[in-house]
Amino acid sequence: MKTVFKYFLQGLLYLAPISLTALLFIEIFAGLDSLIPLDIPGLGIILLFTVITISGVVGSYLIKLPLFNMIETQLERVPLIKLVYSSVKDLVKAFVGQKKGFNHPVLLKLYENSEIRRLGFITDEAQDLLEKKNLNGLLTVYVPHSFAISGQLFLVPESYVEPINSKSADVMKYIIAGGVVTMDDNDN
Repeated sequence: MKTVFKYFLQGLLYLAPISLTALLFIEIFAGLDSLIPLDIPGLGIILLFTVITISGVVGSYLIKLPLFNMIETQLERVPLIKLVYSSVKDLVKAFVGQKKGFNHPVLLKLYENSEIRRLGFITDEAQDLLEKKNLNGLLTVYVPHSFAISGQLFLVPESYVEPINSKSADVMKYIIAGGVVTMDDNDN
């Protein structure tokens, strides 16, 4: 009976990640497809993809126009809207913009006399903000939490930061998975 249970657990280890990934993508696909209620399955997501792509093309030209800048300036003046709009805009830019924000993985030392390190990403030198506060020489390091879509932001001296010679995507996957995946050290 122990052997059967052992093989059952082994099968679970093989099938659970594949099944859950497939289920997640099916649910995402169905959810996106249902945003535009049409009788033909898949047509809604194709239409949604087309609208988003056309918006990207049109938006790339509108960004250069003063009208778009004027609207954006007005959105950024309203207190609550400014918070939501600028946060979403910055987050989207960090992942898919031309200047991605998680390109520099590092080991971060949190305390002067500690050997404990955390994995994170230099997101910005934050020069404008830090110079106004007379905090020159600090780097902005974002440290994602494991098993969550959140993290912490640290402003640290450059001496607390050690670059990592790994792909950013591999480091992020390693952090999010809580260290239970392998990370190739020399895949740059």
